[in-house]
Amino acid sequence: MSKRKRKYCPFCGAGIIKRKEGDVLREYCPSCQTFFYDNPLPVVSCILLKEREVLLVKRGNQPYKGKWCLPSGFAETGESIQAAALRELEEETGLQGKITGLVDADSTKNYFYGDLIFHTFEVEPTGGTLKAGDDAVDVKYFPIHHTPLLAFKSNTEAINTFIKAKSEFWAIIDSFSLSVSSKNIAKHHSNFLSDILVEVIEKNAELISDHWVKDVIINKSTPSYNLISPKELSRRFNDDAGQYISWLTGNYSYEKMKKYYRNLGAMRKKEGYALSELISALSLIRKYIWEFALAQGMWNKTIDIYRTLELERRMMLFFDKASYNVCKGYE
Repeated sequence: MSKRKRKYCPFCGAGIIKRKEGDVLREYCPSCQTFFYDNPLPVVSCILLKEREVLLVKRGNQPYKGKWCLPSGFAETGESIQAAALRELEEETGLQGKITGLVDADSTKNYFYGDLIFHTFEVEPTGGTLKAGDDAVDVKYFPIHHTPLLAFKSNTEAINTFIKAKSEFWAIIDSFSLSVSSKNIAKHHSNFLSDILVEVIEKNAELISDHWVKDVIINKSTPSYNLISPKELSRRFNDDAGQYISWLTGNYSYEKMKKYYRNLGAMRKKEGYALSELISALSLIRKYIWEFALAQGMWNKTIDIYRTLELERRMMLFFDKASYNVCKGYE
């Protein structure tokens, strides 16, 4: 079934003909001398999310009966497009909501309704009880990345636009949830936004080592290191930085890290180093790794800023534990 065309004038009953108005061929009543305008119909849709699952309704009427779609419907005369979206949401799902933003506007041609303009809004629930209503036979949340085939192409495009807009924010949230504890940082790998910086640091370890060696030799907080050859200092840097890189990439347990730094503290005590020198040397390693990360210019977008700050947090957790275990080994 397709959209019906006019045959007779709704005002006088005369037969409708086609006549050009300017460059456009339109329906025309020669008796009333009236042109008829077929404008696109305004359609509203809502994206309502719960833990990255999107609310869909199963259609109970034609067209596309039995297919899933976003809560959708036509705006009524005298009704704002926003009010129409919230009304359709409540009629089809039983939920009341508030609009938080416009997601997408799309023009499409439908075999049943003709030309349509879809306005899709992001909506937050404010009340009501979830239940299928109006012309829906079911209502259900689906993972937003794995929805069933939707009745309307514009719904699919709106969801894709929504996912694209949220992708960086979700990536930050996911990465943050991993970085809130040292257990996660040691357990997970290739899941952090800052992993890309870890790879850059690993590839440039020799350059970072050179800066550290030059500083630790002349730094007043590490006087004993002036007596060690640059080659041996470079080896020590690589050993300590290697612990950090291995831990960040998930190839190193906390128990191994604990054993390494406690042994290091005990060894340096026997060699006559002051504990303050060990802690200062570790702090300088952290300093030069961090300064190198900052020098990569990762400040163009929000996700880049977060990537750098996340690395700083991961460094802080590691070097705090390393310093603690050096102290315990020294004691």
